[in-house]
Amino acid sequence: LNNSNYEEGDEYFDKNLALFEEEMDTRPKVSSLLNRMANYTNLTQGAKEHEEEELGTPQMGTFMGVYLPCLQNIFGVILFLRLTWVVGTAGVLQAFAIVLICCCCTMLTAISMSAIATNGVVPAGGSYFMISRALGPEFGGAVGLCFYLGTTFAAAMYILGAIEIFLVYIVPRAAIFRSDDALKESAAMLNNMRVYGTAFLVLMVLVVFIGVRYVNKFASLFLACVIVSILAIYAGAIKSSFAPPHFPVCMLGNRTLSSRHIDVCSKTKEINNMTVPSKLWGFFCNSSQFFNATCDEYFIHNNVTSIQGIPGLASGVITENLWSNYLPKGEIIEKPSAKSSDVLGSLNHEYVLVDITTSFTLLVGIFFPSVTGIMAGSNRSGDLKDAQKSIPIGTILAILTTSFVYLSNVVLFGACIEGVVLRDKFGDAVKGNLVVGTLSWPSPWVIVIGSFFSTCGAGLQSLTGAPRLLQAIAKDNIIPFLRVFGHSKANGEPTWALLLTAAIAELGILIASLDLVAPILSMFFLMCYLFVNLACALQTLLRTPNWRPRFRYYHWALSFMGMSICLALMFISSWYYAIVAMVIAGMIYKYIEYQGAEKEWGDGIRGLSLSAARFALLRLEEGPPHTKNWRPQLLVLLKLDEDLHVKHPRLLTFASQLKAGKGLTIVGSVIVGNFLENYGEALAAEQVRIRHLMEAEKVKGFCQLVVAAKLREGISHLIQSCGLGGMKHNTVVMGWPNGWRQSEDARAWKTFIGTVRVTTAAHLALLVAKNISFFPSNVEQFSEGNIDVWWIVHDGGMLMLLPFLLKQHKVWRKCSIRIFTVAQLEDNSIQMKKDLATFLYHLRIEAEVEVVEMVRNDISAYTYERTLMMEQRSQMLRHMRLSKTERDREAQLVKDRNSMLRLTSIGSDEDEETETYQEKVHMTWTKDKYMASRGQKAKSMEGFQDLLNMDHSNVRRMHTAVKLNEVIVNKSHEAKLVLLNMPGPPRNPEGDENYMEFLEVLTEGLERVLLVRGGGSEVITIYS
Repeated sequence: LNNSNYEEGDEYFDKNLALFEEEMDTRPKVSSLLNRMANYTNLTQGAKEHEEEELGTPQMGTFMGVYLPCLQNIFGVILFLRLTWVVGTAGVLQAFAIVLICCCCTMLTAISMSAIATNGVVPAGGSYFMISRALGPEFGGAVGLCFYLGTTFAAAMYILGAIEIFLVYIVPRAAIFRSDDALKESAAMLNNMRVYGTAFLVLMVLVVFIGVRYVNKFASLFLACVIVSILAIYAGAIKSSFAPPHFPVCMLGNRTLSSRHIDVCSKTKEINNMTVPSKLWGFFCNSSQFFNATCDEYFIHNNVTSIQGIPGLASGVITENLWSNYLPKGEIIEKPSAKSSDVLGSLNHEYVLVDITTSFTLLVGIFFPSVTGIMAGSNRSGDLKDAQKSIPIGTILAILTTSFVYLSNVVLFGACIEGVVLRDKFGDAVKGNLVVGTLSWPSPWVIVIGSFFSTCGAGLQSLTGAPRLLQAIAKDNIIPFLRVFGHSKANGEPTWALLLTAAIAELGILIASLDLVAPILSMFFLMCYLFVNLACALQTLLRTPNWRPRFRYYHWALSFMGMSICLALMFISSWYYAIVAMVIAGMIYKYIEYQGAEKEWGDGIRGLSLSAARFALLRLEEGPPHTKNWRPQLLVLLKLDEDLHVKHPRLLTFASQLKAGKGLTIVGSVIVGNFLENYGEALAAEQVRIRHLMEAEKVKGFCQLVVAAKLREGISHLIQSCGLGGMKHNTVVMGWPNGWRQSEDARAWKTFIGTVRVTTAAHLALLVAKNISFFPSNVEQFSEGNIDVWWIVHDGGMLMLLPFLLKQHKVWRKCSIRIFTVAQLEDNSIQMKKDLATFLYHLRIEAEVEVVEMVRNDISAYTYERTLMMEQRSQMLRHMRLSKTERDREAQLVKDRNSMLRLTSIGSDEDEETETYQEKVHMTWTKDKYMASRGQKAKSMEGFQDLLNMDHSNVRRMHTAVKLNEVIVNKSHEAKLVLLNMPGPPRNPEGDENYMEFLEVLTEGLERVLLVRGGGSEVITIYS
């Protein structure tokens, strides 16, 4: 039989999906959803905040997009200017420990960051976006500003490093302020740093202001400088093993002398066969003549010797450099193994002096900035082809590479360079050369020039990134006084943010000392890394359903270890800076939060718990939960028998298996009767029966019983009133009314449909478990099998989320998820399968995908037969329910039974079923209307032609049910559980009984079925 009338009248709906046609506008077909997602248009609710993003076709891979930017940001000024000094002061062993601790800190942070970054599509915005979305606006704002301040001070540190290289090693004559007094020389140097640093900052800000594209163009050049410089160090170290470079160091006894002003390393020198005093003599004696000269006592008693500054890899100097040599400011750098007379002597500015009091903790603070920069890859997430794959691999490889370079350099420096040269921060003992440059090959200038350009490049990168970070925070509008910094020029450059960044960087430059600025930015970066680890640990422990990172190699213990190391490093490097950084972060947090929980000092823990619970409930009340925070908050509707025992305890079992997603569970039931008379009974049932069952099934939640005159009203009250504030249920779980066909009492299925309508009206999700007695208990565990999802229409993603939550429970853990969707004649099933696989990949859900084609649209004779049986059965049951008076009237209206009964049943409740038909008619119809209708129908329906008079909408719906059932049984007859979209009840209540028949046909032949109906909002998202 071919229904051509349907083709003409309802071409907009698929015959195979006629059950769902009334809701196609709000619940689109899966093929439509996937098609839209594939084309990046009209994304669902979870993506709203990203709809305005510019969606191009990012093509950067792991190497260019993550690995190299991370290398460039991690390798910095400290490697070239301070690492040799750290090794010389702390010794090889302690320096190795410092580097290892810092590298472990960043590695653990990178693991946490990788988990967060791969938990969904991370739009451009990087680290700030990840932290703020993972920890919320308060923590996000506090950490975002810490990260911003760290990046800004990093710019100041890089500029100071560049100025130090320029003034000390490239053009020492360029110094504006000079002093002959050794004690005042350092102050003059600081003033030079301030003047030149300010000039450099202004120049760099102008470059960034004119156009950031120039900075990005030169980024690869600056990276090349870094790599060449590092290779030069390795080449020099290898060469030193057989041909060490000649850099003599002048020693007086065991004290190191500066070679900047002396001509020969001797007390005397030969000129025209005459022995005359050298310049060194003049520095230590009050006369340039041998006679009548009063010399420094230490100078008299000790010889001047020359030692090799770079003994080389094969010299065994590492044995001397293993141990630490911490000194207070102003001490002379000495070689412990050299001979020396035990005479004090006076302090002379020709000695190489310690310029800063050193300690293990100080060195940690100074070195840590050289391992920062691990966020560079995540900051470019918008440009990556596959960010979820590239960010973890690229970042971790970059950290491994840089860690290897740092650790190997610690050993090489200790093995190749004399200890006094290592401790000489500015290379005074080796004629003012950069210490690491003396080791490099072919020339020290390779390192000097390379480090200068790389440092300038890093400064430009920081001045480029920091204003954009501030702009992102300002645009989020979580800190009102920063709103002005969200504005930008016509080309998108954040002008005001750049000016503020320059002003803060100027504060760092006015400090003028690299060794004092480094611990400040260490604090801010450590604070940021601490919260990244905290975010990952909390997400892992809370087990939110949206926490499904594609990066698997993380653990909450690793995150806590990373967090602990960050906290320890903060207090190790500078406890007062750590406290200041925490106070700043805390103030920002409280400012954003503004109105927190009021203190309530009750009885200790209980008072704290009540205060926290109230605070949490009030916070939840502020608005509906974001898609990422959605979890099923269940209202389980239990049916009680006459003895107040639970009829289907397996409903509670199923609820407990779903609660791997945690959240709220309310167990509700209705006792029919009068509240005053049945209150005690209800209380007993709640306390004894239901609570004991909840404990047995390990369901953590609340129980609520309602006493109502009518069952349907009681259920409606439960659905409306359960929960408190923001802790309300969003999902109703109930059982299927078994045996409704055989029952002469229509109340069971009418109550069921009434509940479906109430949940739909309340915008709640609905789960209907059919054959609940066959569902597994908590002690049964499936060793294999499938959870089959039949995704026919998209109504929020419940069908995707539920199998994921079930698989968290031991009963379902070993089951595999299979997702089926239905393709119509006009759909491209191959493309649908590809799009669905991509969608699941972004959802981080592992499932097998299959697209089932339903192309046969002809309605079979079997469908007509089932529809006819359904309508005849409805008429027969109605006939059985009529009283004698109603039968007499029915005999007169036999040809018009359907129309008449449908019209009279509107508005009736189950308890009105026993009222007489005559009373119903008089409630709805006047006598005139009744007679006119009877006459009209009598004329139009002369004979009994059931087949021709069948409602075609019923035929179409039965066709959908039959066809879908055939396909589902064929594919899923062995599945452990079948999840299926539940069609909505008909808008016209006259078809309620037919609706039950359709659902029955749809699920025939399946052992365990869960009919799922979404609440109209998105519950799952691809975004982080």
